[in-house]
Amino acid sequence: MTLEQGKPLAQAVAEAAAGADIIDWFAGEGQRAYGQVIPARAPDVLQMTVKLPVGPVAAFTPWNFPINQVVRKLSAALAAGCSIIVKAPEETPASPAELIRAFADAGLPAGVMNLVYGVPAEISEYLIAHPVIRKISFTGSTPVGKQLAALAGLHMKRATMELGGHAPVIIAGMPISIRRWR
Repeated sequence: MTLEQGKPLAQAVAEAAAGADIIDWFAGEGQRAYGQVIPARAPDVLQMTVKLPVGPVAAFTPWNFPINQVVRKLSAALAAGCSIIVKAPEETPASPAELIRAFADAGLPAGVMNLVYGVPAEISEYLIAHPVIRKISFTGSTPVGKQLAALAGLHMKRATMELGGHAPVIIAGMPISIRRWR
């Protein structure tokens, strides 16, 4: 990351370490992906939920956190039992490539996690329309998110969008009164 995008070394190390924590957390969540029995109105009725993978995911990630953003998407997909194709940013290709190589080196079966690069609009149009892809996940700008959400809707694909801004924050709390003491 430091060589590729100029991120200070300490921040790059912290991002990689945080990525490992995220992977560990999602691995634990994967163990808890069980359904539940829902109390029924009639004694002879059994109602339950079962969590099933949605299928292959196409994930689109931004350049600014090339490990963190990829890790969040691929860990969630794997924990849910889904394969994933990551369209990593063309500005920072090496960091996601090394991350995915680490999964392959650890023994993840071929085809479970995939990485593509190229012209973003061409890849998006191809992946989102492809009948194998069942869900898309995008982190990036609002204008691009709107385009991808529209394309996902056109093909009736599930979509998760984390759209950009400039870190808006809402602070909510109890009103306080300030009294001046003499």
